[in-house]
Amino acid sequence: MSYLSLVVLVPLSAIVLKSLSIDWHTFWGAIGTSRVLAACKLTFGAAFLAALANTFSGLLLAWVLSRYRFPGRRLLDALVDLPFALPTAVAGIALAGLYASDGWIGRLLQPLGIQVAYTRLGVCVALLFIGLPFVVRAVQPVIEDLDHSVEESAACLGATRGYTFRRVILPALLPALASGFAMAFARGIGEYGSVIFIAGNIPKVSEIVPLLIVARLEQFDYAGATALAVTMLTVSFLLLLAINALQDWNRRRYVRN
Repeated sequence: MSYLSLVVLVPLSAIVLKSLSIDWHTFWGAIGTSRVLAACKLTFGAAFLAALANTFSGLLLAWVLSRYRFPGRRLLDALVDLPFALPTAVAGIALAGLYASDGWIGRLLQPLGIQVAYTRLGVCVALLFIGLPFVVRAVQPVIEDLDHSVEESAACLGATRGYTFRRVILPALLPALASGFAMAFARGIGEYGSVIFIAGNIPKVSEIVPLLIVARLEQFDYAGATALAVTMLTVSFLLLLAINALQDWNRRRYVRN
């Protein structure tokens, strides 16, 4: 508890205490502008959509890595952890280069009328990249520990593979999926380095809240930066609390059944 307090609780408490010195007029003036509201909508919306997409793709990738043996499997398994090791700024520069109009992928999408770099779609692409490992690493150990005899019993009773997955396997994976979703969502909310290079940072279009906080700190607007930080902290905590409660409910329901 002492270590947790020093590393996590003390810094967060300092932000909350700093916000208490700000009057309500200044606080609401800092977070109630149309620019801030647009940035909050993009930040939380893109993080939610990316985490949701990573939940499905991460489950598929974890299933393939756990249940199948094929050439290059170990390499693919190692590449999953690449966003963990790669500096976020490097990831952002690489994604911006790939999805720019003259990039390897961007030049293929441009004739289709799809622009990724310097748009809201670019924000989602960056969050997809950095959030996928959280889901894969949360689900993969659970898949590997599943008892194959349960699936064999369901097959002997006449259940199809799809029915077995929906009614036998998926309930056991739901707590891990919820954990992976929560971690990917939390990472997406606070992501900065990989997003700013591909987003374009256009106010009210592709600007995220962490960038606004940094911008206000550079302008020595500590009150405005603190107000935004406390708002992000509060909303993130409430969302993660709700997700964890849902995860706990799913786990207890699975054990009860």
